[in-house]
Amino acid sequence: MDFFNSQTQQKQQYLPKHNNKKRLTEDQVRLLERTFTTNKKLEPELKVQLANQLGVPPRQIAIWYQNKRARWKTQSLELDYNTLQVRLENALADRRRLEREVVRLQEELWQAQQMVFAVNQETAAQPAVNFSCNSSCDDRGSSSLHEGVNGEVLQLEELYACLYGAGGGF
Repeated sequence: MDFFNSQTQQKQQYLPKHNNKKRLTEDQVRLLERTFTTNKKLEPELKVQLANQLGVPPRQIAIWYQNKRARWKTQSLELDYNTLQVRLENALADRRRLEREVVRLQEELWQAQQMVFAVNQETAAQPAVNFSCNSSCDDRGSSSLHEGVNGEVLQLEELYACLYGAGGGF
């Protein structure tokens, strides 16, 4: 057991003693915090002035500023990370919403195409049938045109409005 005690005593001889380091009081910390809010970087003149005003060594002021800057930077990074995380979550939610809307619109388009196909099948089987719509959709311009009965040209939007807007059926 003497061997263990002698080893411990030898290690303690090489450890630096921090007994002479004074902790800052709450008032001193408040003053340093106020100063830090206006000056993130400690200039030599300010370091000497604060050391004289607080009654502590300039080195202790420099170390406090260094530690405070490190904590401030970490907090700033955490805030930036949280802000980015919220923006990412919002973007992902928008993406999911848009994907659902695309699926809904694709289903709606498929139904409209099926209706157009059914109308085309009926008109091919009954050439004397006249398809008309009492809709005010004539104002719309469209590049997708479909030929109806007797050479009549129907715009896709007009046909869609007729099928869905005017009762939704034939």
